[in-house]
Amino acid sequence: MTKLANLLLAIVILAALSTAAIAAGDTLAEIKRKGVLVAGVKDSLPPFGYIDEQTRRIVGYDVDFARAIADKLGVKLELKPVSSASRIPQLMERHIDIIVATTSNTPQRQQQIDFSYAYFFTVQKFLVKKGTVKSLADLEGKKIGTAKGSDSEQNASEALPSATILSFDDYPQAFLALQQGKIFAVTTDEAILAGIRQKAPNKEKFEIPDFQISDEAYGIAMRKGDSALRDFVNKTLLEMEASGQAKEIFEKWFGPQSATPMSRAFSITADK
Repeated sequence: MTKLANLLLAIVILAALSTAAIAAGDTLAEIKRKGVLVAGVKDSLPPFGYIDEQTRRIVGYDVDFARAIADKLGVKLELKPVSSASRIPQLMERHIDIIVATTSNTPQRQQQIDFSYAYFFTVQKFLVKKGTVKSLADLEGKKIGTAKGSDSEQNASEALPSATILSFDDYPQAFLALQQGKIFAVTTDEAILAGIRQKAPNKEKFEIPDFQISDEAYGIAMRKGDSALRDFVNKTLLEMEASGQAKEIFEKWFGPQSATPMSRAFSITADK
């Protein structure tokens, strides 16, 4: 066999091995081969993911975690905007490698995708016009908005069976409907609601009443069976917690000097 034939055979074998690795769900190997990690993030949901007015780049809590994972891999980070409804289809269709977009780890989603350890914890609440709601009973029979593809839909339906749950493309659209008086409340995770309210020019007219209907743990999502990538992400998250990097990111976006101050009553562990 000539040197050229040997070279061609080697190329064919490498291509076959690469294809086999991808088919087996080894996205980690494919990311390293490409030199790029493609992360699905929100681009209109401060402080998790939104377009910075000065740089016109997507920034936020989720973005910083995606970047930390890319840096650990030694690859470039490519951000692709996703909505609550599109994020899992985008992942399944291989348009993105991971979802870092306020995705709660639920038993229903675990049937479709794999999750990392939780990197953020929050609770589901309601955003309403100030003075209109004191308790969950005040929302009975009302029109309540949330985002398509979110678990907030199901949680709200279970907590308020008499209410009409209206699903919008994403939370900013739901908040617009609240401002226009088309719905009575917006429901999703407290941290998201706080970010929406903070960005509103008339934020003093809205409030988040102090009661909740669920606990939410956000995980980084990957395709089912992508065990090598999942293990790498989990290891990175634990290292970020141990080094203090995870807390620094939290303080940047939710600390006392941030636009949405919250206390960090959690740590990233292998328990969840």
